[in-house]
Amino acid sequence: MDKIAFADRIKEDELPYAELTSLILKCCFDVMNELGTGFLESVYKNALCLALKQTQIVVEVEKPLDVYFRGQKVGVYKADILVQGLVIIELKCCKRLLPEHQAQVINYLKAANIPVGLLINFGHKNLDYNRLHHPLLYSSVESDIIDPVFSNLPF
Repeated sequence: MDKIAFADRIKEDELPYAELTSLILKCCFDVMNELGTGFLESVYKNALCLALKQTQIVVEVEKPLDVYFRGQKVGVYKADILVQGLVIIELKCCKRLLPEHQAQVINYLKAANIPVGLLINFGHKNLDYNRLHHPLLYSSVESDIIDPVFSNLPF
């Protein structure tokens, strides 16, 4: 499914946490416009956290989140940025986002029971991002990018 078909079906302001994710994306574009490309992921993470904090958003960096399987803790991962306890931001600095990056964020959302994720790529001359949703919490809402690789996955 392409972005246009998705946009025709669901308006951006109808998406879960649309106002918050729009503000996050504005901060991402501000960072990209001011810094450009070519820095390490850590530089973009620090700049984005600064921009978000200046808007009074609660930001947790490298937030440890427990992963559970059948009710048992099986591991811990660290979210690049957790915003308001509702949105995981996964940052990349690569030529292009891959299906594996999307799968990574979806797994984080499911494991930590967080509703929305933003996959942000600062490695391209234009900011690239995907908005992803917890597949069980928002089964009626599709992510803005659906890759054919995911069509056979059980979530």
